[in-house]
Amino acid sequence: MNATDRTPADLLGSALAADPGRPLVTFYDDATGERVELSVATFANWVAKTANLLQDELSAEPGDRVALLLPAHWQTAAWLLACASVGVIADVGGEPAAADLVVSGPDTLEAARACSGARVALALRPLGGRFPQPPEGFADYAVEVPGQGDRFVPYAPVDPEEPALIVAGREFSGAEVVERARAEATALGLTGPGSRILSGLPYDTWEGLNAGLYAPLATGGSVVLCRNLERLDADALDKRIESERVTTVAR
Repeated sequence: MNATDRTPADLLGSALAADPGRPLVTFYDDATGERVELSVATFANWVAKTANLLQDELSAEPGDRVALLLPAHWQTAAWLLACASVGVIADVGGEPAAADLVVSGPDTLEAARACSGARVALALRPLGGRFPQPPEGFADYAVEVPGQGDRFVPYAPVDPEEPALIVAGREFSGAEVVERARAEATALGLTGPGSRILSGLPYDTWEGLNAGLYAPLATGGSVVLCRNLERLDADALDKRIESERVTTVAR
């Protein structure tokens, strides 16, 4: 984290420069038993590949709106940072018919068909697996992203004052995302490098996005992102908090 960081993509760049090997996002799905841990370097690689897919293959340009019909998931986090890297607006849960592109999970494909632009589908299977049968009218993210470049350079510099995120009807510029993430981190219990938050909040509110991605990134911390956390009993949750060296919890 540097004082000069103005966009979420800047925050990731600073994290990569500071300590690429440390854990950044650890993801659990308590409906499937999946656990994935991504270091800063691995996560940044997914972001770069996704941003290259957006910019080069899908022809996304700064100011375009991308409807993200995705749950709290490590791949959703990668898409959020990829959008910030390109300069497109990540509209979380946005109306597909009003979007330039749509990115959908397996449960929202019918709604996503309302988008007249490019459509990308994520199977959200363990280890980023592809669909057994690609959904008609969609590019399968797991098929398209591996061949993308490992480094990303935007065609035009991203303006931190331009809209970058829409969630729950509220629009944020890239600079506002960074500033608010920093300002609210202490209240979440994120006090700096080494802080580790477990979040069971969905990604459909600012609070969920901040606890599950932006605030840990802004403070040099990390997140244990849990989907379907309600399936855990209190003892299992306590064991996870201990084993993952969690320092604060958002539920």
